[in-house]
Amino acid sequence: MSIHFDEKSRVFHLQTPGSSYCIQIVRDGYLGHLYWGRRIASYRDSVPFDFIDRGFSPNPDPADRKFSLDNLPQEYPGYGNGDFGIPAYQVAQSTGSEICDFRYQTHRIFAGKPKLPGLPATYIEGEQEADTLELVLEDALTGLRATLIYTVFNKYDAMARSVRFDHTGSDNLTLLRAFSASIDFRDDEYDMLTFYGAHTNERNIARRPLMPGIQSAESRRGASSPQQNPFLALLRPGADEDNGEVYALSLVYSGNFIAQAEVQQYGTTRVSIGINPFGFSWKLTPGESFQTPETIMVYSAQGLGGMSRIFNSLYRTRLSRGKFRDAERPILINNWEATYFDFNADKIEAIAREGKELGMELFVLDDGWFGKRDNDLSSLGDWTVDHRKLPEGLDNLARRITGMGMQFGLWFEPEMVSPDSELYRRHPDWCLHVADRPRTVGRNQLVLDLSRQDVCDYIVGALSDILSSAPITYVKWDMNRHLTEIGSALLPPERQRETGHRYILGLYSVLDQLTSAFPDVLFESCSSGGGRYDPGMLYYMPQTWASDNTDAISRLKIQYGNSMVYPTVSMGAHVSGVPNHQVNRITPLDTRGHVAMSGNFGYELDLTTMSPEEKLTVKSQVALYKDIRPLIQFGEFYRISSPFEGNDAAWSFVSDDKSEAILAFFRVLSQPGEGVPILKCKGLNPDYLYRHHETGKVYGGDELMFAGLTLPRINGDFISLFWRFSKTGAQ
Repeated sequence: MSIHFDEKSRVFHLQTPGSSYCIQIVRDGYLGHLYWGRRIASYRDSVPFDFIDRGFSPNPDPADRKFSLDNLPQEYPGYGNGDFGIPAYQVAQSTGSEICDFRYQTHRIFAGKPKLPGLPATYIEGEQEADTLELVLEDALTGLRATLIYTVFNKYDAMARSVRFDHTGSDNLTLLRAFSASIDFRDDEYDMLTFYGAHTNERNIARRPLMPGIQSAESRRGASSPQQNPFLALLRPGADEDNGEVYALSLVYSGNFIAQAEVQQYGTTRVSIGINPFGFSWKLTPGESFQTPETIMVYSAQGLGGMSRIFNSLYRTRLSRGKFRDAERPILINNWEATYFDFNADKIEAIAREGKELGMELFVLDDGWFGKRDNDLSSLGDWTVDHRKLPEGLDNLARRITGMGMQFGLWFEPEMVSPDSELYRRHPDWCLHVADRPRTVGRNQLVLDLSRQDVCDYIVGALSDILSSAPITYVKWDMNRHLTEIGSALLPPERQRETGHRYILGLYSVLDQLTSAFPDVLFESCSSGGGRYDPGMLYYMPQTWASDNTDAISRLKIQYGNSMVYPTVSMGAHVSGVPNHQVNRITPLDTRGHVAMSGNFGYELDLTTMSPEEKLTVKSQVALYKDIRPLIQFGEFYRISSPFEGNDAAWSFVSDDKSEAILAFFRVLSQPGEGVPILKCKGLNPDYLYRHHETGKVYGGDELMFAGLTLPRINGDFISLFWRFSKTGAQ
């Protein structure tokens, strides 16, 4: 058992293979946070709570001026009875009061991990994989209970946290804030790392020292968004890719979130993460419950690289599900940048046939196959085949392509509706809207109200009909705008602020039904690329289109940033044409291939217009990727050189048994008067000998990691190098 409770000290000690997390029941049932960090054998009270009489820190016991919630490092803090920091929860009562005082009541420790109803979460395949602690707190006046749920994984240096609220009282209550996790650190000597960006510029890395006050990353867009990502890490100063302590939190949720750190008056730090309280509330009538999303917490003493490999492995094997979790993903050709909306069946078949001859395995028909969709002005919601473009129907086209020996995939944008559509004309109330207010459009579309069961039923039915009508084995699920006028025609006034979260719950329900009904279909998440690249979506769809920006040089940063949390196999990456359609850059085909091969590989261009020489290059790229695909998609990923910090980028993939490795290097711009660069490998076994595939030369693993490789002299911009190594023996 990895969770222990000491009755005498009233300390809970949770242990992963490399970390410890300690909680203590203090005085009259308050929960104090003692420690989170490198694993210790047992907690023997070396860092007890130090209570000091401080001015302006109120005391629940008038006879004891030293004890104050304002100074106690807490496990799940509230507001209004002495703690002035960011509260983890906030509850409104019918009296108008928002005071709630949770105290410890009981606890339960058991093997296994409970499921979270209606929400995505990490899972286990046997009770022996994890242990769970449930700490039950109660507010005596209202009868509201909060069960803090902690699951410790026995194989991974990770913990899962969430909270369930159960209303056992007699009066209606309203949750105004319900975070998934809160942690009080004893000091403020940290840097904070988050991600930021925009459409086509996702997953930039922001690292800055903590300052007094609140600093946060959040989304108010209705989705996790390309602007921010539901993730926050605290790093000790000096912590880098390979060394130093990292404390990271990742929220398994796809809607509005907040992740924040507050440096308080006496140099302590409170970190919290969960559903964004902006625009949120949830009414709880007697007998009702509310479950928060799950937060995954990772501690690493091996820097950001160690953190990433924990997240990558956990999310690949215990968040992603279904037959495709452990299956090699097909190399695809997508027609979007080749044709956009302007295509017919013969053109599509011609691109697919070229793809087949070059070794590709899946053709994906993107936007424009339904309704009267000649541009983005109409037809979303009308999921019927456009017989002007496909006169013999979708099934005929799919069978023409599968008859070549290729798989067939299809693009959808199910959460949206065009004002110019039959669906909107029949059901104008089915979109998110607020009475008497204009309806804001984005990309000429509105957002369907997935808080409504009838809307969810329509989406499930319409997509099921299409997926059953043809041999479709892949779906690209897009979402090309964020939520405005977040209101629902079916919810009463007091529940309107529930709409945003109910939308996400409706989405999860739709995805659960469709992925269960079509287990042989590979679903890929997309939101104009990486606008909803989050753990919640990975639970239903094991891969995500990382960005609509297909430029190889832009992708160096996008894919590097994504790798901090998300596994390579989840990261869609395509070779596109030049000049690039997003930034107009011209890059060598080799470089485009090497960048895309560093993810889930595919192409997005018109293969029929390529020269014979280009086709030979593509054919060799496809053959190479098929050979190294298991290593790229399921190996360990090591970042070596950051494109955010210089003119180069480098990374490697290493098999679990250390017998195979891929090393990739990218030079952005040629520089005059350069020295002789050396690149040091990571993740190899120092006792192995490795053969370089291209030259046949043999090197020691220790030599490759500690001495490194001298890079060849390379001239020109946007150049890449790719090495393969295989174990050939022991030193």
